[in-house]
Amino acid sequence: MKTVIFRDRHEVPALGMGTWNMGDSTQTRAEEMASLRLGLDSGLSVIDTAEMYGSGRSERLVGEAIKGRRDEAFLISKVVPSNATYEGTLKSCQASLRRLGTGHLDLYLLHWRGSVPLEETIEAMEHLQERGDIIRWGVSNFDTQDMTDIEAHTVSCAANQILYNLEARGIDYDLLARDAEKGVVSIAYSPLGQGGSLLDDPILKTVARRHETASGPATPAQIALAWTLRQANILSIPKAGTRHHLQENIDALALVLDDRDLADLDSCFPPPTHKSALEMI
Repeated sequence: MKTVIFRDRHEVPALGMGTWNMGDSTQTRAEEMASLRLGLDSGLSVIDTAEMYGSGRSERLVGEAIKGRRDEAFLISKVVPSNATYEGTLKSCQASLRRLGTGHLDLYLLHWRGSVPLEETIEAMEHLQERGDIIRWGVSNFDTQDMTDIEAHTVSCAANQILYNLEARGIDYDLLARDAEKGVVSIAYSPLGQGGSLLDDPILKTVARRHETASGPATPAQIALAWTLRQANILSIPKAGTRHHLQENIDALALVLDDRDLADLDSCFPPPTHKSALEMI
């Protein structure tokens, strides 16, 4: 299985499991739980959640899914900017730990940049590290200048979680390469796009017809996911609310896009030729 390596040499699978909008419905909860457990069974240790997702319901779902299996999971959660003061970060982390039913997070992120000075949030993150509540920390939705601002205070930022898919590839211009050079892992959220329009694209369907997976012909979603996984230093975290969807994601790990595939995708979703504002959801 392809992996990514954090600056402390900790290695995780390059495919993880996102949980945005999971845990909100009692009708889908059992299948969502089964999907997360299947992921753990299959070696997908990374589970990404946040205090904002369903006002904590996602974290509770994850906590229940990993009960008795904490050592198999690499847990990521996030603090919202409005809570990212020194005391607020400590309080939010404790609340997330309670909902997740764990004594520590493997990675704790600032969800996006807000009005609280970065140095105050960084101080809280480093204190959480010192007392063992988190193993490492990072950020989310930070652009190139934001990362430069972080490095004015510290070089311990472990990851940057950003929107990345064929329709949103502005970070190909400079951010991905910059973070890789600095030892910051890029975590791609929404790798399959939003609303399903990306997966209806004719080029994706054409490329999919050229490939087979262990479960049968490749799907446009698997091609889109394989595209985000094509390069080093990217941890991709698609949501899979069902076991069927989760298995499709796992099967995409074996897909290798060749030069023809990549050229065809570039023709429809061209790489950026200039710096643009960071896209985020």
